[in-house]
Amino acid sequence: MGLDIRWPIGLMFTLIGALLAVYGLSTGANTELYKSSLGININLIWGAVLLGFGILMLLGAVAGGKKPPGK
Repeated sequence: MGLDIRWPIGLMFTLIGALLAVYGLSTGANTELYKSSLGININLIWGAVLLGFGILMLLGAVAGGKKPPGK
């Protein structure tokens, strides 16, 4: 077949997760910004979650592209 759907999904989640995690790291000292979320840096947490999911998708796409010998 042609395109594995895990490639674009993995790239999208990795990019958005990295952007969100960097934003969370850069605004981590701003306690006023995270007052509504009970002081939890939600941007950093969800950025890491999205980044991890994106990396898992990319690893699955790489592993799925390898064919066993003889096939």
